[in-house]
Amino acid sequence: METGCAISARSSAAEPAPADLLILDGGLATELEAAGFDLNHALWSGRVLFEEPEAVEAAHRRFLEAGADCVISASYQVSFEGCRQLGLNDADAARALARSVELALGARDRFAADAANRRGRRRPLVAASVGPYGAFLADGSEYTGRYGVGEDVLEAFHRRRLEVLVAAGPDLLAIETIPSAQEARVLRRLLDAGDGPPAWMSFTCLDGERLSDGAPVEVVAAGLADCRRVRWVGVNCTPPRLISLLIPRFAAASGKPVVVYPNGDGVWDPVTKTWEAPEDEPDLAKLAPEWRRLGAKLIGGCCRTRPNDIRRIRAALPP
Repeated sequence: METGCAISARSSAAEPAPADLLILDGGLATELEAAGFDLNHALWSGRVLFEEPEAVEAAHRRFLEAGADCVISASYQVSFEGCRQLGLNDADAARALARSVELALGARDRFAADAANRRGRRRPLVAASVGPYGAFLADGSEYTGRYGVGEDVLEAFHRRRLEVLVAAGPDLLAIETIPSAQEARVLRRLLDAGDGPPAWMSFTCLDGERLSDGAPVEVVAAGLADCRRVRWVGVNCTPPRLISLLIPRFAAASGKPVVVYPNGDGVWDPVTKTWEAPEDEPDLAKLAPEWRRLGAKLIGGCCRTRPNDIRRIRAALPP
């Protein structure tokens, strides 16, 4: 079976050293919903790529203005299989995937072209979002890893999408919200088989010790220790209270700097597709310095985080 991403990236910004601290953006879908978009759709934020792409670029710009060093494309839930189910063809899917990176690059380039934005700032980066197979299923299985398919299915799903995203020229790959050891193995094989930009791989976790499928963090992180293209390993789309427990486990087992971007407030119910109110609203900006001390080098927010959250994290983590 053919594997890997054979197309090299056309990187448009300096590759970050693993020792660098980068502030990531926040929840793109949350920001689009705040702008009035209904994302109760199989494509989620990817829907806006088809209907009003300029709104995606504007959301990226708001995170850059808030201090993000890296914005993540709107490709998380866009796939060839998902588009086919909606009556779209493969060319439509490929255009949407490429467009997601182009919009993020455009937002970054226009932001960086303003001399006022360059003062004291590194040139921001663009990461292409590579969401899990469960995002295409839209049934909450990105939080369980129980897909009921073999690794050949996962490999076919991820291979072509990776090829299109890499060809669009992002600086990084954000392989994110991965729930299982099985999917991590498949993605590692694809990265090993091809060239392209460096990546982070971040997971959803049940608790302070296990991925969403129950696999021990140490086992999965150790499996990425010698993967040349995965430069950071960590956790996203997970409650903030677990992050300080998880960072040392990921760091020790992988020997790599850690990426963390937890959710803001609330718990996602995949059945009702709604957020349940939290008992205590977390303050990510107050937690971020401890995450940095423990070994996190890429720090931002996931669902339910907005530009002001990123602005406050930026202020809490001086260079």
